[in-house]
Amino acid sequence: MIPDIRISDYSYGLADERIAKYPLERRDASKLLLYKDGEVSEDIFRNLAGHLPDRALMVFNDTRVVPARMHFKRESGAIIEVFCLEPVDPVEYNLAFAATQSCSWKCVIGNAKRWKGDILQSISGIPVRAELVSRDDRTGVVRFSWDSGESFSTVLESCGNVPIPPYLGRETEAIDLERYQTLYAHIRGSVAAPTAGLHFTPEVLSDIDARGIERRNVCLHVGAGTFLPVKSECIAGHPMHREPFTVSIDLLRELRDCGRPVVAVGTTSVRTLESLYYMGVKCIETGRPEDTQQWEPYEREYPYSTSEALGAIVKYLEREGLDALQAGTRIIIVPGFRFRIVDALVTNFHQPESTLILLVSAFVAGDWRSIYDYALGHDFRFLSYGDSSLLYRR
Repeated sequence: MIPDIRISDYSYGLADERIAKYPLERRDASKLLLYKDGEVSEDIFRNLAGHLPDRALMVFNDTRVVPARMHFKRESGAIIEVFCLEPVDPVEYNLAFAATQSCSWKCVIGNAKRWKGDILQSISGIPVRAELVSRDDRTGVVRFSWDSGESFSTVLESCGNVPIPPYLGRETEAIDLERYQTLYAHIRGSVAAPTAGLHFTPEVLSDIDARGIERRNVCLHVGAGTFLPVKSECIAGHPMHREPFTVSIDLLRELRDCGRPVVAVGTTSVRTLESLYYMGVKCIETGRPEDTQQWEPYEREYPYSTSEALGAIVKYLEREGLDALQAGTRIIIVPGFRFRIVDALVTNFHQPESTLILLVSAFVAGDWRSIYDYALGHDFRFLSYGDSSLLYRR
């Protein structure tokens, strides 16, 4: 049954001055809120390792933000902003980034009404043409073409800007090229950073290793839907966007056999990990690990253990000769969700009335207000460049 949740119940007063418009000089100098067994305290992020559970398995999202926002000019002089969301032709990210002549992407189009379908020219970097293939309100499919022989990833690096969140209220600056990216970012594809990871430094990672805590990666490409507000009164009316992800068979085996705490770095890692159970159910029941849909976790009771579900995915990958699961998820995690894999969560502080507040509330059994009241009352900085928290599931 779809939970009956009013989004207005998940609001709080966030003054503009509490939003961190720029990162701190040091990544790990941010404050760290600690929530365990209903108690709230604080430290600094540099000391994170000492607060992690013994023998934990820590899972990071190693997606890399691409400079996906490009600007083009019409002959009339009008500037059209094109924000690449996901590849259409070729549909695979790696193939789209490797294209050397043309490719098509689903895009958000700024100033869309002024684009009449004529071919546009880029205003900076490698000369690129943009042709409108189709349009639906503010989004459309755009075909890019260029003659330089460079890969599309090089084209983006030359022409594009890092798409920082709109709530920062400013244009992309030089500092964002470095700091709106995790140190361990590896696989290109996101249009927004998994911001919980922005705090990690080599020293923090070294301390985690020294404690014997093992680190693993998943890759979920964060879509522009992460910026979209919930416009419906009830969460049942909010559609979740699909985000593609990859999980290695080795990590699936570890999670299947896991007898230790799992710490997810960021809500994107949580959504990836918790989606795996429902894909495993499909493997058991239909033979294939299909995408996890938005309300799937709430539709019925599931009789299978986590080990059984993940084991089914492993068997499928072994049978198909695959070394990783590549799939997508639209999962929404709200109060009433049953967590099956993640025990602790490193995350920033999220916007009021957002799906991510609902995820935090679900994780702490509804006790999100005490966490946010503490953060507001103790000068914590909010949103992407803000401070961090380590939450233990209740």
